[in-house]
Order: sequence, then structure tokens, then C-alpha cells
Amino acid sequence: MTNCVRQPSRVVVLNDASVAKGGATGLAIASIRWFRERDVPVTMIVGDGGANPELVAMGVEIVAAGGQALTVAPPAASLVKGLYNRRAEMIIGAWIEANDGPGVVYHLHGWSKILSPSVFAALGPVRRRVVVSAHDFFLVCPNGGFTVFPKNEACRRVPLGGDCLTTNCDKRNYAQKIWRVARQAVANYLRHRHMRDVPIVAIHEGMVPLLTLGGLAERNIVVLRNPVVPFRTDRVRAEHNRKAVFIGRLDHEKGPDLAAAAAAAAGTALQIIGDGPLRAQIAQAHPNVEFAGWQTREDIGRLVSDARLLLMTSRYPEPFGLVLIEALWSGLPVVVARDALLAEEIDRLGVGASANPFETSEFGATLATLMADDEAVARMSRKAFGEIPQIASDPASWTDSLLELYRTRLRA
Repeated sequence: MTNCVRQPSRVVVLNDASVAKGGATGLAIASIRWFRERDVPVTMIVGDGGANPELVAMGVEIVAAGGQALTVAPPAASLVKGLYNRRAEMIIGAWIEANDGPGVVYHLHGWSKILSPSVFAALGPVRRRVVVSAHDFFLVCPNGGFTVFPKNEACRRVPLGGDCLTTNCDKRNYAQKIWRVARQAVANYLRHRHMRDVPIVAIHEGMVPLLTLGGLAERNIVVLRNPVVPFRTDRVRAEHNRKAVFIGRLDHEKGPDLAAAAAAAAGTALQIIGDGPLRAQIAQAHPNVEFAGWQTREDIGRLVSDARLLLMTSRYPEPFGLVLIEALWSGLPVVVARDALLAEEIDRLGVGASANPFETSEFGATLATLMADDEAVARMSRKAFGEIPQIASDPASWTDSLLELYRTRLRA
């Protein structure tokens, strides 16, 4: 039956941002690149200004709402637009009215930073051809992380239940938590009204219990592990190197400050690739940390060539951690937060180690042990480089699976 259903006549990718500074947007843009390689027409509807020359060069139609992320927009505007961005709803609705057809499929990626819950209402008229990705837990959890950030502890409370409502889990303050609860209530209402039985693409099996705890039906959840392209095609000779690296956004939930503290405790040089609001704080507390800023994939490949380990110290249960596999498949072992959903596999496969990032002495000791054991690091590096294909998808098989999911929506 699959062969009787045509490819989508167009894929509409919806996402907060048009430029990748994180895994979710990077994955959305990568999917566009691979769709275009198969001559699938693509439109990208974004919450920001849409300035991405790479997309233009690929022949992608860009429709931009011209908004700002909630963290940089004026506070009063963020309070209102974060709950319901009417401009985003109007722009999405106008595109659908003018361009929709029976072969058009809509794939929603990130929405919590600009597009807002209004995107669920906007997509309601075409819900039979919608797919939603869960790169995090914002579909069900007010703070998106199932974490009590002030206490640095995992949370398994029922989202919006009594215990949830009375728990200050926000990284800022309880007033912000109340606002997040309001947004979650709006999102849940609109999703239940307009997006019932829409497939949710989870990026790791470990996400399923948490998504169902938040009220999503397990029958609607499809697990499709992220596609990975390594930073390098040759193995990083990690056993000969002396520095650790952290790659990602420098914000509270990603825990770059925890990585810097652990590296200092271990007496290990640390290079941070990325940028964000915690940069100044980390630089002041740890002046020996080297900051490389945001880099292209090619430059990251060059920078990690003399790295020994990659550190991931997220404060929440990282659902996948694309950079982990990009590093591993380059031959770079990892030390990862124990709550990360990939931590158990990394330990079992022998390609790195896990530790509690909130216990600086424990994480630092784990790091110091690997800095001192060239043989163990060499063994991890060789295994990570060529012997763990099962830990993620490759781009071709992932694109095949996604297009097949789209075809099921066209058959609905």
C-alpha cells in the first residue's frame, strides 16, 4: 500500500527559529536539507525573522512571523505573546488558506520560544496531515524538563496536578512557574481540541513514560531516534589529548557552569564551544576556561581533534543530546549527566561514563580518572567510532522513516 501513496507534494516545517543554535532547530533544518536532496518542496514557517541564507540557497520558501524569543523580547510582550501569539496564528493560517492541498504535510518542531500554543489552533484545520516532534517535554511539562531546578532534582509529579502546582520548579522564581502553568493549560486545551490523535515523534524511548505521565496517549507516540552525522570522518585520537570540551547553549538548564566546576575540580583544561547568558558568569568564576563561541560543524570538527572527552552536564533529563552522538561517532568519549536518557547506554556500551553533575567532586573525580587512563580512553574512542551504530539513526534511514510517517498521514 505504501507504494500507492505519493510523496508529499510539499512539507511545511514549523519552528521557532530559522538558524540553528541548538539540537531541535538543527534537526529541523537538517530534515529540510535531506528533503531537498530528494526533490521534496519545502516551506519553513518560523517565529523569528527568517534570515537564513542556507535555506534560501536550497530553494526553501521561508515564511517569517518576525518575532523574538521570549527571553529577549520586552517582558510585557513576552507575557502575552508567550501564552498566545496571534500574529503567528494569523501567518500560519494565511499560508494554509492560500497554499494548502491534499498532499501537503505539516511538521511542527519547536514552538515554546516564539510561536506559542497558538500554533496548535492554527494547524487545527489540517490536523490530519500534521506531525509533531517532542524534542523536549514542553508538550506536557510547564518547565519542559521534568526537573525541580531550584533543588537540582528530577520530578515525576503529574504535570498540572496538585503537587505540580504547589512545587516551585522554575529556574527563576515561583511567579514564572505560575505563568508557565498558565501557558501549559492553554497549550493542553488547544492541543486536545485541535491536535487530538496527531502523531508525536519522540527522540528516545525513555521519553515515552514521561510524555504519557503528562497525558499523551501512548498509541500516538512514535519513537524515532535522531539522525547523526559525526563531526569528523576520521577518529579523534582522544587518548593522546588533554582537554575536555563542552558544546552547546550556555544557559542554566544545559549546565555549562557545572561542567566548568567539574573540570576545575579535576584540574582539566576545558574549552566551551557555544555561547549564551552564562558566559560572563563562567568566565569570572573560571578564568582558565577557553571560549570558542558558536562554530560551524566543520570548525567544531577541527576543534575537537585535540579533545579527550566531551562533557554533558544538563540539569534536566536530556532526551537525546545530539552532540553526544556526534562526538561519540567521531571517536570522542563522553562524560554525561546520570539523568540523561542515553546515560545507561553509554555506560553499558563502554564509550564513556556517567556521573551526578550536581556533585562536583563526583563528576570531577570521574573526569580525573579518565584523564589519567590513556588505555581506557583509547578503548572507548575506538569502540565509539565504529561499533555503536544502534545508538542513533543515520540520515538516510531517518529520512525514509519520516517520509513514511508523512505518507501515513496522507492516508489518514
